[in-house]
Amino acid sequence: MIILKNVTLRRSSKVLLDQASVTINPGENVGLVGRNGAGKSSLFAVLNGTLNEDGGEFSIPTQWRMSQVAQDMPETDQSATDFVIAGDTTLLAAQAEVTASEASDDGMRMAHAYMGLQDAGAHDAPARAQALILGLGFSVAELDRPVNSFSGGWRMRLQLARALMCPSDLLLLDEPTNHLDLDALVWLEAWLKQYAGTIIVISHDREFLDAITNVTIHIDQGKLIRYGGNYSKFEDMRAEQLVLRQAAQAKQQEKAAHLQKFIDRFKAKASKAKQAQSRVKALERMEKIAPILADAEFQFEFKAPSNLPNPMLSMSDASFGYPPPEDAPAGTLPTVIVQHVNRSVLAGQRIGILGANGQGKSTLVKTIAGSLQAIAGEIITGKGLNIGYFSQQELDVLRPTDTPLEHMIRLVRDTPANGRPSANDCREQGLRNFLGTFNFSGDMVKQTVGSMSGGEKARLVLCMIVWQRPNLLLLDEPTNHLDLATREALSIALNEFEGSVMLVSHDRALLRSVCDEFWLVARGGMTDFEGDLDDYQVYLLDEARRQRAAA
Repeated sequence: MIILKNVTLRRSSKVLLDQASVTINPGENVGLVGRNGAGKSSLFAVLNGTLNEDGGEFSIPTQWRMSQVAQDMPETDQSATDFVIAGDTTLLAAQAEVTASEASDDGMRMAHAYMGLQDAGAHDAPARAQALILGLGFSVAELDRPVNSFSGGWRMRLQLARALMCPSDLLLLDEPTNHLDLDALVWLEAWLKQYAGTIIVISHDREFLDAITNVTIHIDQGKLIRYGGNYSKFEDMRAEQLVLRQAAQAKQQEKAAHLQKFIDRFKAKASKAKQAQSRVKALERMEKIAPILADAEFQFEFKAPSNLPNPMLSMSDASFGYPPPEDAPAGTLPTVIVQHVNRSVLAGQRIGILGANGQGKSTLVKTIAGSLQAIAGEIITGKGLNIGYFSQQELDVLRPTDTPLEHMIRLVRDTPANGRPSANDCREQGLRNFLGTFNFSGDMVKQTVGSMSGGEKARLVLCMIVWQRPNLLLLDEPTNHLDLATREALSIALNEFEGSVMLVSHDRALLRSVCDEFWLVARGGMTDFEGDLDDYQVYLLDEARRQRAAA
């Protein structure tokens, strides 16, 4: 077992752990949670030996093999399959022993070495590696592609596959879902449920934590507090503690009352459709954990739109895809991904866009946002439509050398006068005040964006969207860099938003709490998905099996 006894851990002058104690038993699946900066990644560094505790006692079984996802971006021309096979350290050691034994000309040593190579699984290593790669969303055609030909997010998936390939007794996972879409996430959950060793995971995806963990360790005020159960059980127990601790605080009661008001309002409005029932359950969960939400350090809201065109937009026999490259030969046809779409987005609709990786979800959203042109058909927008668009690549659009205040000043300059808030809100002090509501206060408004964390950049993008007072929100994976508290704040803000929402996300908790209906992008078209997200997970697993069989 892993034992921490009265451990003190410092980073510079900050005390992260203050005489903290906890025990982790073999075979437990542990979710490590806590606010940003609480020390979760530093505790991982203690576990893997890259950081030493400043006081107390720490022990881990010496015979345990450890696996962890490397955080560096691999630069190699190895094929994807060979790169993942190289993660099997037992196999590499067995191969090295075969080479050494052959050089020694010792027959007995060679016999043992070849037996060891067989025991290490050399015969099925390529098949095991390729099963991991395909499970994480790659196509069969990509198995032999060089690693350095993939984009950063796909290389990090290969690093994850490599960590899963490594035989281990302890698996450390730090935000493993960040670069995954929902189909890869469902596959990863199924794989981890079969893992025989001990797992410790840091994640901001509550449903992922619920699915794979049976213990939660909360880093709170320098202590390690152990809870039996997954993340939802932890929330329930912590909410009860906070009720007892904070019942007398007027501010907390006021926030809880505000939460209760919007929970009641939306529960009353929800239809009896299967998808809407998921939303009712999500709101009931918020009701149970209202003390935790009220205690959160960050909350925000979308301002009421100035108008609500109905319909927001209409798609008439529209096809979506990409134009041919500029250097393509004359006559090259565009790449069509989704076609013959006839849909309208109505005022107040809350739509979740579902679809397996590569089916065209982001392409659809980009075209509605105007980043791409429709390949065929037309998209007719309602009068006064004002889109707030959060792209997966939105963080890359921010200027790294500019500050949040400079981003806001440029936003004012680029917004037509009739679309701006009041004159006072557009002046520097008004912009500073507005940034402050998104936790950009004091000197942070003058900090360059390039020096900020992914979560801070995502908050800045949300801040800029809220300032524009959109009536249609197009959100493509908005939670990738957000911690659990900020995800909850986004969920509440979206539920209170009076306009329309179209949401692409692998965060099932967000989809459940926000969306009343789902559109499925699959096999070149778009249809209504009649089931809920549990049905969708079954659909994804069936679809993955179908694709593997076809390949």
